[in-house]
Amino acid sequence: MGPSLCELRWLLALLGALLLLLPLAQGEDHYYTFILRETNFTRLCTTKSILTVNDSFPGPALYVRKGDTAYVNVINEGYYGVTIHWHGIKQPRNPWFDGPEYITQCPISPGTNFTYQVLFTSEEGTLWWHAHSDWTRATVHGAIIIKPALGTTYPFPEPDDEEVLVFASWYDEDVMELMIEALSEGGQATSSNAYCINGQPGDFYNCSRETTHRISADYGKTNLLRLVNSVQNTNMYFAIANHSLTVVGLDGAYIKPLVTRYIMITPGQSMDILVTADQPLGEYYIILSPFFDGQADDFDHSIASAIFQYSGNYTYTGLPAYPSDFPGWEDKQPATFFVKQLRSLNSAEHPIDVPKDNEITTRMFITIEVGLRHCPNDSCAGPLGDRLAAALNNISFANPSVDVLQAYYNNITGYYTADFPDLPPVGFNFTSDDLGTANVTMVDKGTKVKVLNYNASVEIILQGTDVMNSAETHPMHLHGFRFYVVGLGEGNFDNGTAPETYNLYDPPEMNTVPAPRDGWAVIRFRANNPGVWYFHCHFDRHMSWGMDMAFIVKNGNTAETSIREPPAYMPPCEADSSLLTALRSYLQQKA
Repeated sequence: MGPSLCELRWLLALLGALLLLLPLAQGEDHYYTFILRETNFTRLCTTKSILTVNDSFPGPALYVRKGDTAYVNVINEGYYGVTIHWHGIKQPRNPWFDGPEYITQCPISPGTNFTYQVLFTSEEGTLWWHAHSDWTRATVHGAIIIKPALGTTYPFPEPDDEEVLVFASWYDEDVMELMIEALSEGGQATSSNAYCINGQPGDFYNCSRETTHRISADYGKTNLLRLVNSVQNTNMYFAIANHSLTVVGLDGAYIKPLVTRYIMITPGQSMDILVTADQPLGEYYIILSPFFDGQADDFDHSIASAIFQYSGNYTYTGLPAYPSDFPGWEDKQPATFFVKQLRSLNSAEHPIDVPKDNEITTRMFITIEVGLRHCPNDSCAGPLGDRLAAALNNISFANPSVDVLQAYYNNITGYYTADFPDLPPVGFNFTSDDLGTANVTMVDKGTKVKVLNYNASVEIILQGTDVMNSAETHPMHLHGFRFYVVGLGEGNFDNGTAPETYNLYDPPEMNTVPAPRDGWAVIRFRANNPGVWYFHCHFDRHMSWGMDMAFIVKNGNTAETSIREPPAYMPPCEADSSLLTALRSYLQQKA
């Protein structure tokens, strides 16, 4: 017996509703224009010119929903070539628009433009965009706000309001001139002069108190704070005096709510945090302070601030309240404790897919080190007259003159080699205090990549080293993927005992992991995104020194598992397209 008339009407109504929802499920298109140009800004009593997007610092935020697509036309009216990276956006099969210079494209030359296609698929929460050429990220960056898809909602109560807080470094001098000086001399990079919250240093700097950023809070209401850390070379602690923070999102994915009095956030990371205004009416300092666990003491020791300001009538008693239990600069234990508490939701609405032990097809053990390259006649400013050089598995990455993606896709030889090692060349006590001999400190240079088969299940052990007493926590960022951090530990990785501590049930999904000083982190992911994807430390000085490499993920067996066709126009790899970028490449490859 067939369906009744009533049932047919119900089915037709349901089909009509589904057809109406189809365009929404596919997402909407958004169009943005980014104009890169020099703009005058005054900070710390001094006016200087900085490279900006649309004359703002930080740059404009992108607002989309999960499943949407954005088209961003970048018009370069600056003085040198620049690229833009969409940090944490997977860009499925779409590496052409990922952005890192000489990895997936060449710089957008002055006087030209390039339109990026940004595909938002599984990401939800807060991510960000930034320049990915030389040190231009210092002032060229902004937030990406990815709301839930229509018909869905947050996995936590709807907040009453929200605020974006972008953290950055401020340099009194021109950041590109500082880069040229550091790379030409081969020594340490100059530290920043201040940190900023939404472009403002705050109360503890000269000429800054009048412009300190303020958040208005209504008693009893809950704010969603969307945090982005674009600080150049330092991990940061963050807190609001007398208020609890509930972390609900990390790197564009939700996590189990974590209630804490502070967070540690590395350059590259973004977090979503709920704050309820439940304290007596008044003003409370928002504090951003460096976390540095290295030994060189070569970091900006200053503290940025903003103010969490209650609405209503109350008697102002002077300075805002200051956090009483805030970690110090060199307090490593609070940072470690915070990171180890992070857990993914692993729910029916937000499932995870962490590769299990028996599924791993590719295993890599990668050491992280800061070493040296020899300079003729001891002519450089590094130790013993040599040049500071960072490395992964003793390979210090050198930029090619044609981007790796173009060379790979068009089968052009001579620009990279597919022999990045799965293991360091020699084994030693990686966390020893006595690692100063030449056989350990001297690194090799090369443009080496690791090739992965499509859908390979990958495990990478990241091992921190104390070569030249330079150990510190490194924010390691992978493009094109969110990976699972299944393990963290101190000392040298032990293949017998370390796996017993892995969390394979609800490990956090990240795109940037703080690999601990004198310790290890284990990440896992499925290589199901064909293309060329950059892997690097998110300290700009370390990336410039060569603490980076790239993965090539091969195509699958179908068109749907293969790299998309390239756009009709890509910025050309011209020798004179960027004087500064060419100089950087030249200096990096000097013996």
